[in-house]
Amino acid sequence: MSATLEPRHVKAISRNRRVAGADPGKRHQILEGAHAVFTARGFDAASMNDIAAAANVSKGTLYVYFEDKEHLFVALIEREREKQKQGMYAALAEEPDLTLALTNFGSGLVRLLTNPFALSAHRIVLGVAERMPDLGREFYERGPMQGAQQLAAFLARRVAEGELAIADPALAAAQFVDLSQSTLMRPRLFNAERMPPSEDEIAYVVGEAVTTFMARYGVKAA
Repeated sequence: MSATLEPRHVKAISRNRRVAGADPGKRHQILEGAHAVFTARGFDAASMNDIAAAANVSKGTLYVYFEDKEHLFVALIEREREKQKQGMYAALAEEPDLTLALTNFGSGLVRLLTNPFALSAHRIVLGVAERMPDLGREFYERGPMQGAQQLAAFLARRVAEGELAIADPALAAAQFVDLSQSTLMRPRLFNAERMPPSEDEIAYVVGEAVTTFMARYGVKAA
């Protein structure tokens, strides 16, 4: 009898069960609270109790959505990145002019990396990566690695179209990323420079990055 009734029983449960952690409004509420706590106290000093209080949810509800503080932090970073990186990727997909596409991507990248929250996130992850290697790996894979892969795919397409001569698009993408943030990211990462770069600074550095990149990989140079 139980074998006969089980499928109907399972279907009834499936219809009525609320999927745990699936409410986007509640998730947003938690991430907003986490953002406030992490920004004010830093990663190590923040606790799940603090975050639950700031988000105005129970600690039990918090754990329904995020299994621990580390996963919550990475989700928050990803949310903040998402606001800017889609525009960067769109620059690669929608801009037909190669030089302008690279310029727009590089400028967007610098703005993303040098905004205060991103800098704070980098410092926090670097500070805990030795004892939490999975957190460091996840941060890298969802951010820098993903961006480099998108750029490498774009470069490979432009190689196929005859605009670039690149034997290793992945290496070339990493080189362009590094060129674009030269003198802008590292001083701010270490708090040697407190103010974000101006638009003029970004335009100058990224412009030089594009010029250098095209001199090496443009078909005329090849």
